[in-house]
Amino acid sequence: MNIPVWFEIGALVVLVLILIGDLLLAKFRPHIPSTRESTLWVVFYVALALIFAGLLYMFAGGQYAGEFLTGWALEYSLSIDNLFVFVLIMAQFAVPRRLQQMVLMVGIIIALVLRGIFILLGVAIIENFSPVFYIFGAFLIWTAIRQAMPDGDHDEEVKRENFIVRLLRRRVDISDEYDGNKLRTVIDGKRVWTPMLIVFVAIGVTDLMFAIDSIPAIFSITHNSFLVFTANIFALMGLRQLYFLLGDLLDRLRYLHYGIAVILGFIGIKLVLHAMHVNELPFINGGEHIEWAPDIPIWLSLTVILVSMVGATVASLIASSREKRAEKAAISE
Repeated sequence: MNIPVWFEIGALVVLVLILIGDLLLAKFRPHIPSTRESTLWVVFYVALALIFAGLLYMFAGGQYAGEFLTGWALEYSLSIDNLFVFVLIMAQFAVPRRLQQMVLMVGIIIALVLRGIFILLGVAIIENFSPVFYIFGAFLIWTAIRQAMPDGDHDEEVKRENFIVRLLRRRVDISDEYDGNKLRTVIDGKRVWTPMLIVFVAIGVTDLMFAIDSIPAIFSITHNSFLVFTANIFALMGLRQLYFLLGDLLDRLRYLHYGIAVILGFIGIKLVLHAMHVNELPFINGGEHIEWAPDIPIWLSLTVILVSMVGATVASLIASSREKRAEKAAISE
């Protein structure tokens, strides 16, 4: 079975309308979401993704539904890593908390545009140069190693953003104060940019870096551009609410980067094995397919993703609880 064209068009129209509604809500009703509100929105977007998978199963078959679910779980896991950098950016530029919804929403729109471009490029490259899976796989394995390093947090990424921000400050007049969610304001009769411009640029650079990591990863799950794009949309749509829902909990997820490293490493190995399975390079096995190299099934990929994220989260919370108990015991003594 193939995915019907009417289903693809209808799904994209509905998703775009939801995104526009979400953007307008963030723009015209800037506020700090409560835990209850954030929870309801996250549950809504997760339920929406599961309903979409069910519709895919009905109209296109279990294979496509499984690929979407696994791709969505993968992108959702990797997108949570974005939140750590978003926290650093918000703190670094002292973004008022009530304006952070708007900043995150614009960041999500930028991410979708960038990922859309990467997806189109990726599909074109895969169709014309299948050995690119060797490159994708090696890149993801290297990224996994970097992610697993003790000092492989996100400070370096923010420093790279600072370089872009410094260039921007030299060439553009930017005020020191925010003016609501405005990009432009008037100071002493002169129109200048607000710091919101810098924040959007920093978020955009972050999104670009994460797109470079995540798009090759999802191509290990499916080569269908519609599934790749919708998996990214569903993964990013609830990210804004998840940011407020997790809040201070992000600081306690100290082992999450290890879980993400395991996922990226596994996906990298899967891509290399797939490249070997469909090998066409003349200097490897005489240009013939390497038959012993397995194609890892979708269910195994989904299992590794879920176990890695749940394991890293549980280990982080246990370690944090032990530290708190130790601090209380030290104080009581």
